[in-house]
Amino acid sequence: MTTTSPPVMHPRPRPFGRALCAMVTPFTDGGSLDLDGARRLAERLVSEGCDGLALSGTTGESPTLTDAERSALVRAVTEAVGDRAAVVAGIGTADTRHSVQLALEAEKAGADGLLAVTPYYSRPPQDAVEAHFRTIADASGLPLALYDIPGRTGTRIEPETMLRLAEHPRIVAVKDCAYDLLGTQKVLARTELAYYTGCDEYVLALYAVGGAGYVSTVANVIPRHFRSIIDAFDVGDTDEAARLQQRAIPLTELMMASGLPGTVTTKALLNALGLPGGPVRAPLQPAGRGTTDGLLTAYERLTAAG
Repeated sequence: MTTTSPPVMHPRPRPFGRALCAMVTPFTDGGSLDLDGARRLAERLVSEGCDGLALSGTTGESPTLTDAERSALVRAVTEAVGDRAAVVAGIGTADTRHSVQLALEAEKAGADGLLAVTPYYSRPPQDAVEAHFRTIADASGLPLALYDIPGRTGTRIEPETMLRLAEHPRIVAVKDCAYDLLGTQKVLARTELAYYTGCDEYVLALYAVGGAGYVSTVANVIPRHFRSIIDAFDVGDTDEAARLQQRAIPLTELMMASGLPGTVTTKALLNALGLPGGPVRAPLQPAGRGTTDGLLTAYERLTAAG
């Protein structure tokens, strides 16, 4: 029996909306940037319920993009979606000076916000992590989201560091891939930071404890389904929200926990569906036929069920 409660009110600020997609970067068959494909994909995602698009992140193959490609991508997507969605530009690198340069270029290109990952490879201590993010936030007039993904960078943004960074007026959000729900709740309880989960299996879990929403890779292919999870929760239909979250798990597992990067599986499925995606850039390699067939089967089962 479905339990429906009064609408859930979220007083916490949501600077980029609730439902964001970590958009892939479409390439042509020859491997160059496909700006027309980016426009078409962005338009589809927004029309299917995305409040915002995060560009040039992990899913967007940021390590292989040139600075000029990043700026061109922001311009193309902002032209396509106008004021219907927030465009958040990934500008994080292992080099603070380079990140500042990218932040300024993204602002000039028309981005609504910035997303900066913890410096990777050098594994800086927490005081250096804090200084890195403060330098970026000071350089631009755009709101900044911190991207905490220690599994890729090797360095966590520790909760105490997050609390200090929350004092900066332009540090407004976090893309949370730390897999530490306790640490996240400590920061939620003491700051106004908008926490967006970057882990598709945690969409409902983080939202239910006060998160702002999500930045989803799987939403590249099922944007409306993921939006429906938080929509159901917001009207108090928690049973339906849980059902929708659980229904997405088979596809989410294949896309995000199959041993292949999410970019690879997402592009394989987008290409199979005739949607803009194109190849991945080396060192990534395309998914095999068997993987693609499995993704397509899971997608068809999910969408057929409604």
